[in-house]
Amino acid sequence: MNHTNPEPAPVPAPAEGCVTHTHPIEPEELARYSVERDPFSEQDIANYVHGQARDEIVKHVERIKQEIVLGDPYEIWDVTTDKGRWWVITNLTNLYSQHHFPSLDYTLSFHIGLMMRMRSRPEQIDGNDPTPFDEVFRRLQQAQSRHESAVEAEDYQAVGMLLREGLISLVGALRRRTELPADIERPQDANFIGWTEALMNTLCGGGSNKELRQHLKNTAKETWQLANWLTHTRSADRAASSIAIQSCDTVTGHFITLLERQRTGGTQECPACKSRNVRSHFDIDIEPDGDYFLSCGVCDWTNHPGIERSEQLPQPSGSSA
Repeated sequence: MNHTNPEPAPVPAPAEGCVTHTHPIEPEELARYSVERDPFSEQDIANYVHGQARDEIVKHVERIKQEIVLGDPYEIWDVTTDKGRWWVITNLTNLYSQHHFPSLDYTLSFHIGLMMRMRSRPEQIDGNDPTPFDEVFRRLQQAQSRHESAVEAEDYQAVGMLLREGLISLVGALRRRTELPADIERPQDANFIGWTEALMNTLCGGGSNKELRQHLKNTAKETWQLANWLTHTRSADRAASSIAIQSCDTVTGHFITLLERQRTGGTQECPACKSRNVRSHFDIDIEPDGDYFLSCGVCDWTNHPGIERSEQLPQPSGSSA
């Protein structure tokens, strides 16, 4: 019996104006088609991934969205490397393999729960995210650890010694990043009260800041005296040690806040577009030992000393634009 081959089924024509392709866009090219870019924040995320996944090269970084949960903002980033893809979620920053965490909603819920548990533990310094105050934080953490294991009076005295060294490191980090008037006499390095006086007069000067300046000076001076008393008193106990630690944490927060305010000339407003969406970044490569710089989330303004406004904004490491 003769068999005849049936006619092949006709291939439906594509919809008018619809053209598809099977080859994906290279990750390095995706940045070209992003309408809203935030290069400095993208670089921060890329640096974080490089620090956590050292054998991978970041190809593309894209912010997906921001969610507010119980008043706390969480930024969600999609990061493509040469070996896979990651979710990176901030506050505190952590990364999750999209192979193991394919659902973004589940990952966010998992992240929030994990961060709540981490915040209940003592903070650790992240070597991949350096700050000018890492030495200060290290000494304060040492004081906290010594406090938790302390039993005898001399143990609490050792806490006081660590707190004193932390306060001296604090004014050291601050004075290296504060331009004092030429006619101000520089105190000795270990003169915490003298440096506090000079720094507060510069960072919190003017008649309108009189009450705030006096409060900051008094708080710093009393905290220094408390740490010194704890170092030498035979009456040192757990309550005194705990109060001294909390006082040093407060003074450290005050000083860092004032330094950040100085970066914007006393106002959190972009000098170019007047937006208040001004973010702080830290670049370890800024001479002499790393420093903070600011960028605007609306326009391309930055006060990074190595970047001119006319220059192209940086791309995440490993990417091309």
